Amino acid sequence: MEDYVIEVKDVSKVYRSEGGVETWALRDVNLNLRRGDLAAIMGPSGHGKSTLLHIMGLLDRPSKGTVVIDGVDTSRLSDAELAYIRGVKIGFVFQMYNLINRITVLENIELPLVARGVPRAKRIAMAREALLKVEGDESWLDKRPTQLSGGQQQRVALARAIVHNPSIILADEPTGALDSKTSIEILRLFQKLNREGCTIVIVTHSPEVASYTRRVIFLRDGRIVGEEERG
Repeated sequence: MEDYVIEVKDVSKVYRSEGGVETWALRDVNLNLRRGDLAAIMGPSGHGKSTLLHIMGLLDRPSKGTVVIDGVDTSRLSDAELAYIRGVKIGFVFQMYNLINRITVLENIELPLVARGVPRAKRIAMAREALLKVEGDESWLDKRPTQLSGGQQQRVALARAIVHNPSIILADEPTGALDSKTSIEILRLFQKLNREGCTIVIVTHSPEVASYTRRVIFLRDGRIVGEEERG
């Protein structure tokens, strides 16, 4: 029996305007992510990739269907229960880093641990370890994010995503704001984290980014239209 860490079952998402117009972002999506997968969800902009990632990450609820995380059906969970699962099992990485510029790099990386009530001394040690794991430099810890380059900021964002040792990392166009050389460095970090046991899903429109994964799921018009497995 397959060991699935995420199961998306008959998921649809529809947005309704005040005038009653319906826009379908997802239609009857079924997708299973195996533990240890390194997968890309690929397709044109505006075809539902980010919506699917947000629903898989419990940041949004489907209009219809179910998401199962590590065997737990999340469809009837409260917002607080969903937040707990996110805080324990899932790390997020975004295209524009989503760092808070008024606080230090250290404080940015610590944020998931603050939410879990981890004592400060332990938070500092875990943040430092996470930054080194993504090939960052301890000298960044006391700086503000705006004092770092784009690639350095994405490493900080990746450190924040892994600081609480999640089993799943969900990344939405994580190299979209980076130059080619830095993009390759970040993608190789994802490969390294995957080898260490993380299940990773990357949303992208780029075949080059998808080439760094072992499984590519093609999404168009809110539906899965194909899939490739790579060695």
